[in-house]
Amino acid sequence: MNRNIFTVVAALVLLTGCSTTRKGVLSTYERPADFSTQGIYGDAQSGDEQSLGDLSWREVFTDPRLQSLIEKALTQNVNIKNTDLRLQEVQYALKASKLAFIPSLYFSPQGSITKMFDPYDRNSTAAMTAGNTKSYSLPLSFGWQNVNFFQLRNAKKGAKVSLEQMQNTKQSVQAQLVASVAQLYYNLCMLDEQLAMMQQTEQNWGTYTDMQRKLMDAGQSNAAAVASIEATHLSIQTSVLTLKDNIRIIENSLSTLLGESSQSYSRSSLAGFKAPAVMSTGLPLQILSRRPDVRDAELSLAKAFYDVAAARAAFWPSISLSANGQFTNSLGAAILNPGMMIGNALASLTQPIFANGRLRANLKISKAEYEVAANNFQQAVISAGNEVNTANVELTSAEEQGGLMAAQVEALERALYATEQLYAHSPSNYLNVISAQNSLIQAQMSYLQNRMDAIQATISLYQALGGGTK
Repeated sequence: MNRNIFTVVAALVLLTGCSTTRKGVLSTYERPADFSTQGIYGDAQSGDEQSLGDLSWREVFTDPRLQSLIEKALTQNVNIKNTDLRLQEVQYALKASKLAFIPSLYFSPQGSITKMFDPYDRNSTAAMTAGNTKSYSLPLSFGWQNVNFFQLRNAKKGAKVSLEQMQNTKQSVQAQLVASVAQLYYNLCMLDEQLAMMQQTEQNWGTYTDMQRKLMDAGQSNAAAVASIEATHLSIQTSVLTLKDNIRIIENSLSTLLGESSQSYSRSSLAGFKAPAVMSTGLPLQILSRRPDVRDAELSLAKAFYDVAAARAAFWPSISLSANGQFTNSLGAAILNPGMMIGNALASLTQPIFANGRLRANLKISKAEYEVAANNFQQAVISAGNEVNTANVELTSAEEQGGLMAAQVEALERALYATEQLYAHSPSNYLNVISAQNSLIQAQMSYLQNRMDAIQATISLYQALGGGTK
């Protein structure tokens, strides 16, 4: 019987498989031949095989405090946890698509006891007890019902693509999380230094305010001048409070990413950031293998490809195959003891002939979706290249401006020293000293912001190149 069943299956497969390869039912996805990555980096061209995106986040963010925060975020962040659960769901779906090739198997044992006696004859009941008619059957059946193996094959391929897409989603969430934690951390470092500078400014103006009050008491100043200086002092105090509020707000945001209640975090300074040794963008094709969103766009194209193949497969026959065997002592009206084995097999083929245009419409829809996915893939690569180019421009600009700002700070430091010496050795107005101090601090804060911009641009370039996924 087994040989006959497999002979039927083989015949049906050969019948349904005629010319399917030419029709694309069993084709495997390949990247479109007309796809191009030429010039996707714009002005930021590079021929280096290794790029910033190849580095792990530990190699880019070497601050031990920051590394500890990133590790905590990757463990506790809610989005990461939910993505892991979604990944498990897709893995189960893939397993189910693989098991669809296996026939259904059922086991349903049955048994019965039949008694025949006269309810008015006491002796009849006792006599017939030993002669009860007992029947049983132990059937085992398996089979496929209306199965199109080509559709199952393409469904399994699509499920594999979905699994890869979810894996990309997890990498994308991780890369975004790493970048966000780093950005918030260095923002806190910048605000710490800005707060220290602003507090120094507030202290300088406090000293100057006290001096003007004493001069007014001595008749060498007036109330209008003192009031103006006090107003400036109060404005600086307000800025100090604003900076403290901003620090608490960013700490709250960082706590949210880390999946814990609001708290303060220890941190170093912006000087703790060291630019990675490798800063090149690498070969354009590398962006396809590193950036999760670009890979996801190509996987969507692959999935659309298999959807087209599945729509084509719907035109081909479906197989119904069933077989069963059972051990029983009931064969029609005869009761045999001991029982015997019986079995049977049934195979059929269903070929679509007319389906109200539904199959052809589904094929056209699948082809249109494939074209949409192809356009989205090309656009994803272009957008990724533009992000790389933009981050490069921002980084280059920040570095160039940083050199000028550093020179400006040095010049203002010399101006402050000269003003202090002039005040110490001549009857110069102390306001000149305060103004020089204020100009220096403002320049230092601008330079500090520039350093933050350079760090931000480095993080953006790292993320744009697909970094942070490992």
